[in-house]
Formats: sequence, C-alpha cells, structure tokens
Amino acid sequence: MSAKEIRKQFGDDLDGKLVEECVSMCKIYQQTPEDLFYKWESIHLNLSSRSEIRPPFTTDSVASLKASLNRGLATGSKKAQPKTKAMRGGRNLNPAFATRYSGATSRGTTVKTEPDAMMVDIPSRASAARRAYRYMYEKVSERSEVLDEQIDEFAELIREHYKPSGFGDPAASTDEDVIVVGRIVQEAEAEPGTKLTESSLILETSRMLGSGARVPLRFSPSLQIRGGALGAGGISFFPGALVALKGKNGGGGSFSASEILAPPPLRTRPAKLLSDPGFSESPFSMCIASGPYTSDSDLSFKPWRAFLPILKSKKPTVVLLIGPFIDASHPLLKMGAIDTTPLKLFHAQFTKPLRSYLDSSPGSLAILVPSVRDLVSFHAVYPQSEFSSEVSNGDSRIQLLPNPAQFSINNIKFAVTSVDVLFHLRKEELLKRGEEIDSIVPSSPEDTGTDSMANTCRHVLQQRSFYPLFPVPQELAHEVNLDVTHSQLLRLGESDDGNVAPDVLIIPSRLKHFSKSLDATSTLNPSFLSKGTYAVLQVGSGGNIKPEVIKMESS
Repeated sequence: MSAKEIRKQFGDDLDGKLVEECVSMCKIYQQTPEDLFYKWESIHLNLSSRSEIRPPFTTDSVASLKASLNRGLATGSKKAQPKTKAMRGGRNLNPAFATRYSGATSRGTTVKTEPDAMMVDIPSRASAARRAYRYMYEKVSERSEVLDEQIDEFAELIREHYKPSGFGDPAASTDEDVIVVGRIVQEAEAEPGTKLTESSLILETSRMLGSGARVPLRFSPSLQIRGGALGAGGISFFPGALVALKGKNGGGGSFSASEILAPPPLRTRPAKLLSDPGFSESPFSMCIASGPYTSDSDLSFKPWRAFLPILKSKKPTVVLLIGPFIDASHPLLKMGAIDTTPLKLFHAQFTKPLRSYLDSSPGSLAILVPSVRDLVSFHAVYPQSEFSSEVSNGDSRIQLLPNPAQFSINNIKFAVTSVDVLFHLRKEELLKRGEEIDSIVPSSPEDTGTDSMANTCRHVLQQRSFYPLFPVPQELAHEVNLDVTHSQLLRLGESDDGNVAPDVLIIPSRLKHFSKSLDATSTLNPSFLSKGTYAVLQVGSGGNIKPEVIKMESS
C-alpha cells in the first residue's frame, strides 16, 4: 500500500494528509486503493445523483467512507464476489444489458452471458471521474511537459521501427547526416490564419532531444520519403505533426532534410485471428448518425424525426449517435428562442424516442457520444467526458461514452470522435512530394495511396491521436476547446494488447461523406444528419465489415 497507488486512483493533486488517511483506511478495512476509490464513487457518483460534477475529495469524504465501511462490517455486507469463467479481470462489471448483450466493463474486459450475446467493451464508469477533469486550470509548465513527452514518445516509436543508432540535434552543425525528431510549427512572424508554406516550416525539438530549440526547416531537391504509403508520392505536414527527418545543419541556421521517415503504422491484428470463425461470434448491425439533428432555421428536428422510422424498419443491433444534439451554436438557441431547458428538450427529442425504439427492438443498444457544442454536457472541452446519467434517465440500454471514445463489440474495435478533425487537417496540411523508398504496401486493394482524403485520414492513424494538430486553427478553436494537459485521453489505438489499429474509425465531417479502407481500418464519414446522410455497418461472422453511407429520401 503506498501513497503513489492512492494518488493513481484519486488524482495527483490529492492533499498529503488525505493520502495518509486513505492509506490508513486501506490497511484497517483491508481495501485496495482501487476498491476504496470505487467505494467513494458509489457514494457520490451513483445513478440517482443529481450532481453532474464530481465533488472534490475532502475530510468529509473520508468521514463518509469510514461510516460506509463501518456499516459494511457491522451488517456483514461485504461478501466475496462470485467468479465466472466469462469474466476476464471482472472488476467493474456492470450487468446492465439484458438478453442479447451484456454489461460493459473496464478496458480489455468483456463478458458474454448467452451463446448469442453481444460482447460489449466500453470505457468503465469507474474511470468516468478522471475523464470529468477540471478544465481552465492548465499551467504553462504542464502544457510544456505534455508537448515534450509527445515528442519523446514519438522518438521511441521511430527508434523501435527504424532502429537508428541515435538521434541528433537539428540546431547543432554537423558534417554527417543525422536523424532528428520534433514537431512541426509555424514561424512566429506568420499572421494568424496563415496556412503553412515551405518557407514558414519550423521544427521544434523536445528538451531531451534538442534543448527545446526551434530550427527553420528546408528540404533537399532530391528529397526521399521512407516507409510511406505506396503510391502517395509525398507526405503532408501540418502544425503539430510529429516528424522524423534525416539530414544535417550545415551551419546556415536551418536544418536541411534529405529524407522523411514516415511514422510507423499502427499494428493490425493477425489475419489468422480475423479469419477465425469464433473471432466475431455473433454478426451484428449498426446505424450511425451525427449531429446537428435539425436545420439552422428551426428546432423541429425534422431530419431526426425522419431517421426514427428508418431505425424501426432496419432494427439495427446498435445505434451510434454522435453530437451535437442540442447545439449551442444553433442560431435560435443563441437567441434564447426556447421556453424550456436544454435537458428537457433533449429528453423530449431524443431520450423518449430512443427508449421507444429500444422497447420495440429488444436486445438493441444505443450509444451516445457528446460534442463540445452540446448544451446538455457539463464538460465543454476536448477530450470530453461522457454525458451525465440524467441525459439517459438512467436507462442501461442507452450507454454514454466520452469524446473521443474507443470501444469494441464482438471483438470489433471502434474509434469515434465528434470533432471535425478532417476539416481542420485539410485546411492546414501542406503536401511535400518526394521519391518513395521502402514504401508500405497497403493490405487493402482499395487503399492505393493516391486518394487525398484517405491520406488525410491516415494522419489520425499514423500520429496515433484523434486530434494531432497543435495549436488549433484560431478561427476553429471554438469547435475544439483543446485541453493539452489531458492529451493522453486523445491517444488512438491503445489497448491491453498494445497499439492496435481500430477496425472502424468514425470521423463525422462537414466534408463530403465517404467510406474508405486504410489497411485494416474502415474509415467512415457519415456527415451530418441535418444534411440527410447516415451510415450503416454490417459485421458478419469472422469480422467481415461492410460500411455504407446512405442518403435519406427528401420529404
């Protein structure tokens, strides 16, 4: 039992005296730090709670915990948890789903209750308190450390993949070529809103790799691109992109790159596993729609109302709905042209119809992912916590996920965000062409490397981040409200078996809807329901995925 373990559960900013109290309770009541945290959460964050923000852990919290633990001892309520073969690390198991599907647990843990049940693995409610972090408390030093760590972690990826003898400092003059790692930034003199150009490219290093220096970046006329997608013919840069370059600083105050080392792709799951008939025991279908769900001219939610009969007709196993639902940027809402609260409006327009659909389709599941523009969300930053249980009225058939979210259904891994990262990337990226060497041959015949939109999606996968840009474009900052200090929640592909590419990446965008295959990942832009489009996903046995974007008929 240690203070470090306590702080891991309750937060690094926990007062020292409170840490000592927690250590003492763990010893006296024979609790692990994890058990103690869940006990406190059950007191303050149960489904009947009306508070949307986790209260701070104080001396009153200690008293409440002790009273609860004492009651448990007095009544003999602490019983051994039953173990079943279906549970893998079954803590946090919440048997919330009935019939065809089962309760979600912490990452990497699934449970199956019947031969035809869905295995659903979503972010645990036990970690919800950590996702609902306090924002607007960022310190410059903390932001700097996080940005530094991102460069150092990327350098480690490059080291493992390309196995260089070492890394150089781009600010130091050398006679021989060296490999350097850093972040692409724009020169400070550039006006806000100015797009990257070759002359404004700056390479920023970490304190460990180059003392945090910023060096102008230039490219050799015979530039080569190693390890990129075959057929791409180049690679794009954008502010915040983590890059590895080979070249030298000849003493002219800039680093001249002769070779770009493309980021290593995320690992895909073995083909042997995917072809296993038991890989995805039960085929399932999914309908995906993204907000806005009404036009800017009214609050009738006509597109959403038109979508409901489609759901009842298709009866998908899973309905994935992505925010914004009650959009703070809607002209009428900004004018205050409603006579009810946002939560009541959400209940009337979404919760009630969803529950009606779930009643008509036993065993189906609805998943909601918020947007930073959602008025019913108390957490208006990115990464963003899930909705409070008030939104779903505590209905266990309606699962609330954070933004971004990674989850799996029948071993099919999904990654989804409501931020329009594709539009932001397309607006900022600068394509640099070069000679391809040691290119990676895509595993999918559809991935030719020449599709510019597919290559934009590839940035998200290669950078291993749902939002790889930094800083956010000034004119689009209100769409993101990026919290750099908590960027670890934006990491893509992290799982218990290492960094693995998702099977399905869902990124709604104002750009034209599409469905594309990138290596082993199906990338999907369902666009917005207010534009009349949604997506359908059919997953067959063996994990065979068939995505389709559908245009609703105009009424």
